Amino acid sequence: MNSTSLRPCLAALVLSLSALFMLPISAASTQAPAVALEWETICETTVCRGTGHDGVLQARLSPDASHAVLTISTPGKRGLYSLDIDTGALNRLGDGHSATWFADGQRLVFVHDNDLHVYKLAEGEALRLTNDDLDVRLPSPSPDGSQILFASGRSGHQDLWLVATDGQSPPRQLTRNAMDIDETRFGHAWSPDGRHVVFTSNQTDFWEDDLWLVTVDSGEARQLSSGFMARGMPAFSPDGTTVAAYGTSKDGFWYLDMADIYLVDLSGGETRIETQVTAMEVDAPAWSADGSELFFIVHERGERDLWRVPANGGVATRVTNTGGVINGFDASANGERFAFVRSTPTRGRELDLIERDGGSVRQATDVSSRWQGLQQPTEISYRARDGLYIQAFKFVPPDFDPNQPYPTVVQVHGGGTNSYYNGLNLVEQRLAQQGYVVLAVNYRGGSGFGRGFQDLAVEDWANTQSLDAADAAHWVRRQGWSNGKVGIYGYSYGGIISLGAVTRDLDAFDAAVPMGGIYDFADAYQNADRLGRLFTREGHRGSPEDNPEAYRRSDSVALLDQVRTPILIMHGEADIRAPFRQFQLVVEALEQHDRVFEAVSYPDQPHQFQNVADRVDMYRRLEGWMHRWLADGER
Repeated sequence: MNSTSLRPCLAALVLSLSALFMLPISAASTQAPAVALEWETICETTVCRGTGHDGVLQARLSPDASHAVLTISTPGKRGLYSLDIDTGALNRLGDGHSATWFADGQRLVFVHDNDLHVYKLAEGEALRLTNDDLDVRLPSPSPDGSQILFASGRSGHQDLWLVATDGQSPPRQLTRNAMDIDETRFGHAWSPDGRHVVFTSNQTDFWEDDLWLVTVDSGEARQLSSGFMARGMPAFSPDGTTVAAYGTSKDGFWYLDMADIYLVDLSGGETRIETQVTAMEVDAPAWSADGSELFFIVHERGERDLWRVPANGGVATRVTNTGGVINGFDASANGERFAFVRSTPTRGRELDLIERDGGSVRQATDVSSRWQGLQQPTEISYRARDGLYIQAFKFVPPDFDPNQPYPTVVQVHGGGTNSYYNGLNLVEQRLAQQGYVVLAVNYRGGSGFGRGFQDLAVEDWANTQSLDAADAAHWVRRQGWSNGKVGIYGYSYGGIISLGAVTRDLDAFDAAVPMGGIYDFADAYQNADRLGRLFTREGHRGSPEDNPEAYRRSDSVALLDQVRTPILIMHGEADIRAPFRQFQLVVEALEQHDRVFEAVSYPDQPHQFQNVADRVDMYRRLEGWMHRWLADGER
């Protein structure tokens, strides 16, 4: 780290059937003792931020819904597992991830060592289909099981490829220049007859993501939709005439975590399903077996549940009422059972099940790490200066006494138009155990509170959003349990808000730790990756030349001459989502204006840190900075 102080060769892989299926593990088996919340253990199981952490990362139901194939990642269990849903027996299949069932229910395709493998359950054998140094993602078997569709950047763009399941031929490129090389989040789906594939592409315009249809035999592709920004994974209707996809109208804002469901027929007709809720692009929309219903995830007030709506539009109703955060879901082929990966404030990612008839959700696994002293945060709201009420989740120290004084830290989430989710948030739990009251706020512009609330931040990025965070600090100081000292921290867009708050309300915070943020959007627009530029353009309603006033409002670097709050700023030097130059601009300005600060950068680290030691170092420094300025009374 750098620190400134106060300035196709195909091969068959045969696996032993007995080795694979001996020693079944009960899904409810006794776990290891609960782990203390230390930065080393937290950051080994996660990138140290976000919800869910370790446990079940993905789950897919077998066609008859009697089993599920799970990708599990914990300190004690890693790889692919088969779960017998009736008995709860959990059997390790081997290393790998991203497993998907064939329609016959007897085979799986999965990724291991960045290659595709097909596993035959009855024979206990896995055949490696690719054997190269090139990436493979999102494998999906054709309906007849003869070939595998997968995504890869091996063409120099993000494209779709096909490889035969018999391993007798090399991969064949299906699409051409579907997406830019740095944009890996594009979806695809087979038609039920296996003749076509629908996929997301920006071939028409760098800024626009549309649905395209490619014929598998000829490779001929044509644009299918044009009126909305497609996101996530699409899904064909059972009769193959219609595609359901998440998206937002091109006439509106390209929101994340808040989308409509569109139906697109193969002639290109587009219809937005009329419903009173908005969807979230978690896995593909799930059709009922007869094509009359759609099931999808909805985010409300920091929590995600499964909902249902008629395919021809109408009132949407909630299927689950569990709270917490659904990180992924799947529906059985007959539409009678749903499986989803869910986390809560006191539980990591586990597989939960519910039947189509409804009833209570059943937890089917117990594999995620258990942590000492986890608490259920309290949901509150506080009044902002313009009268809005802002949601926050309050964590308190163990044995909290409201008659005693405590320092407070305000957490501001990343993503901007995303949200702080009420799942397993170990950073905030750790800080609370260290004696802080932690207030995680859902400032304006975030998802889960309706489009009107999100629209408040359009063309006003980092401005009134930052004042929402500042108003949390002022609310805290009016509470009897406050010692008068309040800090703020956040990563990515949370870094943006952290610096934005201390430059727009000079009296709000006693310490700030912005991490991995953008602080001058006009400058970042020139060298961010495609998604970063698209997101910036949408939020400011144009480029810096199109709307200079909006970029002036979001510029925090220009305000650093007046800041009084001690700042610890940290950034990865290989970051292209929030370009590293943003860190450099802030450091230069803080030095020029002789402000109190420390700056730490991490060589070779992208926006999502890959090195565990660097993650640990960053969060140790965060905690140390708060202790210095909030608890020690140095200021």
